[in-house]
Amino acid sequence: MEKQALPASSCSLVLLEETKKRPPLLSDGGSTSYPSASTNGSLAPLAAAGSGTGLQGSTCTGQEKTGGVGTGPGYPERETWTRQMDFIMSCVGFAVGLGNVWRFPYLCYKNGGGVFFIPYLLIVFVGGIPIFFLEIALGQFMKAGSINTWNIAPLFKGLGYASMVIVFYCNTYYIMVLAWSFYYLIKSFSSTLPWSTCENEWNTPSCIEIFHHQDCKNASLANVTIGNSNMTCAELGDARSPIIEFWENKVLNISSGLDEPGHINWELMLCLIVVWILVYFCVWKGVKSTGKIVYFTATFPYVVLIILLVRGITLPGAYNGIMYYIKPDWSKLQEAQVWIDAGTQIFFSYSIGVGALSALGSYNRFNNDCYKDAFVLALINSGTSFFAGFVVFSILGFMAAEQGVDISQVAESGPGLAFIAYPKAVSLMPVAPLWAALFFFMLLLLGLDSQFVGVEGFVTGILDLLPGKYYHRYRREIAVAMCCLLCFIIELSMVTQGGMYVIQLFDYYAATGVTLLWQAFWECIVVAWVYGADRFMDDVARMIGYRPVPWMKWCWSFITPCVCMGIFLFHLVNYKPLTYNTVYVYPWWGEVIGWCLALSSMLCIPVGVLYKIFRAKGSFRQRWAHLTTPVWGAHHLECMAPDIRSSLSPGTYDNKVIISETVM
Repeated sequence: MEKQALPASSCSLVLLEETKKRPPLLSDGGSTSYPSASTNGSLAPLAAAGSGTGLQGSTCTGQEKTGGVGTGPGYPERETWTRQMDFIMSCVGFAVGLGNVWRFPYLCYKNGGGVFFIPYLLIVFVGGIPIFFLEIALGQFMKAGSINTWNIAPLFKGLGYASMVIVFYCNTYYIMVLAWSFYYLIKSFSSTLPWSTCENEWNTPSCIEIFHHQDCKNASLANVTIGNSNMTCAELGDARSPIIEFWENKVLNISSGLDEPGHINWELMLCLIVVWILVYFCVWKGVKSTGKIVYFTATFPYVVLIILLVRGITLPGAYNGIMYYIKPDWSKLQEAQVWIDAGTQIFFSYSIGVGALSALGSYNRFNNDCYKDAFVLALINSGTSFFAGFVVFSILGFMAAEQGVDISQVAESGPGLAFIAYPKAVSLMPVAPLWAALFFFMLLLLGLDSQFVGVEGFVTGILDLLPGKYYHRYRREIAVAMCCLLCFIIELSMVTQGGMYVIQLFDYYAATGVTLLWQAFWECIVVAWVYGADRFMDDVARMIGYRPVPWMKWCWSFITPCVCMGIFLFHLVNYKPLTYNTVYVYPWWGEVIGWCLALSSMLCIPVGVLYKIFRAKGSFRQRWAHLTTPVWGAHHLECMAPDIRSSLSPGTYDNKVIISETVM
């Protein structure tokens, strides 16, 4: 890949704007419009004589401002990261989360061990990295959050609203994992872990600490009392571990179903309040403070993972656990479910479709090399998933050896791994409270940076919608407080006895693979076929100084949409009603609520398109042409050809308003 040296021009970071008096920034054929896509495909490059190859033009490489007053009274200039590493660490903190630790290792073991890396890496390059790069580059180019980013094709601004709905749902239920982690962390500071014994008030008569499975292998001993539990082998099948009883009877205090919410767990609610306070003070001052906090929240989990790995591989049974994790089963490649799991995991793990990546990218300098960043971040994300598998399965191998059972009986995914399997494993270690505290502190940090970056993405989208006349010195602090308070009010239903059923509704429908795949599919279609893949490649070259490899364009145009739609249809065809622990089946009205959550984001796109088309005037061709014309920001003018820029009247820059809707 050869970088083209481009002449420099200045570039400023200004919020997406338009003029009050006339729209000279729209490509409507006027004398002050941008050149059409047919001639240039993007912002007009500076004229370059002689050369007929490569990209001709310049990048905006001038000094970026990082604060101060914007283009007029009451119009704040958009913040930028103090250092580019702030952006990298924020993306690492957001994208690298609990799914890398508790979901990827389980999927790898379940789908053929080392063989799972073949479909995983293939879909990383045809789906994960192209969309990851697309969202970051789009935010950086448009200098706007998840909604105003789609001023690049205003007809499809519903994509922005859809991502806002998804990230709001994620912010609402994801933080419950942090509340659970904080609760376990507090309980870890005791000489005896409360989930390691059956001598607590929440334990039942069927609780048993050691199961003695090996003593019951002989069927003739079925009626013999084993151990000190006064249980026979026949009764052992109904026995319950103390960690399961701690989880279900103490932490969740779970009711019999969704229709029985029960009372509020006050201890859990206090933990939730503490976590929300932490999130608020991480986000309230914007990227200047967020960019510093993630240096700790994004890096310290790696320190804990390394410590746990060193401890894990020294335990008996660790080798068997690791081999169980990576041993290849080549026959699994023939199963469609393996490829579907790989694709779904990538979209979850890379945090695609929720709009936060665009928000983070919007705080970059205009000429930041986001192309290189996308590959670095993808490597960190997938590498963390692979590394976490060794940590998890070394501990699970030890746990299986201690209990005398096969690893398949202790390998779990999701909350089952984080709050049942792993706590059980650390309870068997020497100095158990230390390892428990380290593990849950790591979980808290892994989820915390994902949570507050998600809140940052949501608040950024909201603030970008507010016109400049509503600017207030403390509007960010107020917006963050209102967001946190609204989410907390909804979450009160999740700290009740029936809260786990509500959380599963959100997790299974609101931010599931179906909604993310639907979002990613339309992102590719709009950028590649409505705005133009070549056109956007030119825009990226305008920012970073060289064109990305053509592979990106091919993925946006053909490969990635097909991958997204294929996995999307597979999910719909193989849809199964939601259950809890494979026993409790949700009532029909619970599923209706779930599908309402899913459709509330998915319908934003088609409903938004139909609304704008019916509200516009003229023939369908005229409406389409007008509604797919990008609304440029003032920072784009700095990258225009000098002859076009000079033709703009002085008043063009004097009467600006922050855009909230497309000009009809």
